[in-house]
Amino acid sequence: MGMDYYKILGVEKAAGDDDLKKAYRKLAMKWHPDKNPNNKKEAENKFKQISEAYEVLSDPQKRAVYDQYGEEGLKGQVPPPGAGGAGPGGATFFSTGGDGPTTFRFNPRNAEDIFAEFFGSSSPFGGMGGGHPGMRTGGMRFSSSMFGGDDVFSSAFGGGADGHPGMMGMHAGGGRAMKTAPIERKLPCTLEELYKGTTKKMKISREIADASGKTIPVEEILTITVKPGWKKGTKITFPEKGNEQPNMIPADLVFIIDEKPHPVYTRDGNDLVATQKIPLAEALTGHTVHLTTLDGRSITVPISSVIHPGYEEVVRGEGMPLPKDPSKKGNLRVKFDIKFPARLTADQKTGVKRLLGQ
Repeated sequence: MGMDYYKILGVEKAAGDDDLKKAYRKLAMKWHPDKNPNNKKEAENKFKQISEAYEVLSDPQKRAVYDQYGEEGLKGQVPPPGAGGAGPGGATFFSTGGDGPTTFRFNPRNAEDIFAEFFGSSSPFGGMGGGHPGMRTGGMRFSSSMFGGDDVFSSAFGGGADGHPGMMGMHAGGGRAMKTAPIERKLPCTLEELYKGTTKKMKISREIADASGKTIPVEEILTITVKPGWKKGTKITFPEKGNEQPNMIPADLVFIIDEKPHPVYTRDGNDLVATQKIPLAEALTGHTVHLTTLDGRSITVPISSVIHPGYEEVVRGEGMPLPKDPSKKGNLRVKFDIKFPARLTADQKTGVKRLLGQ
């Protein structure tokens, strides 16, 4: 019977990335050998199991093989069908060709390597001895005043979107250069900018290594082209724009599109939604909508129908450009907030009844 990785991490089989990270963080800090000098052998064994479990369950490919074939299938003792060629990380695929058996084999990585990548060089133990060689804290500065955000904000490669410290990486014992998680920063954009497209400038300060290996600070202007129709969450990657250090691969710098609130419109996929407040009388007798589009045009939408709660007027082709084909657009959906009177006089009630044929 192979190891139960879910049990080792103490998570459910439906656990997501955040659950796995929280579980690994807690257990790795508890069972790291440097934290357990009095029972180091037991700690080393548990630490290895925890790291192996996290490595498998956090990788969709390895996790899929494990869920179907268990630890035995992962480590080549069971031949899962359809696995051929070279695989990522510590996974290797062997195929005899033709109709012969195919084997998936997983070779666990060094537990200390996984720990170092997860926590970076900022020790989670508050000064744990015996640090990992080749790891260094690097600072970067971003000037966002060029696109109307905060004037300046800084980073020490910390706090990526996934919660991993964004340190520069490590030089593994085998001489293999490591690359850490990307450095991610939000790029605030107005709906007008996302409608028409725009170009933004971002000044960064970073360190680069010269021929002798010495690092020197430089400033660089990055040009970010935002295409019409791009949505919140779209990523623009500048490969290896993090700080440079000898024997290390700089982290990628990733900007993530974020939408600023708009006073009139909200976005729903490729559609734009505008909500208008109107009195009950206009809801019953007719209303004309006047709006200014995101590209500055004035449009008029006459509505002769009775506007009831939940009514929605759709104007086709006045939404956001489609990212893959900006010549096409989504729809504009006009919703209504009907203001009902707080009270009616007896004569008004009689008039309403007569009007509605009651």
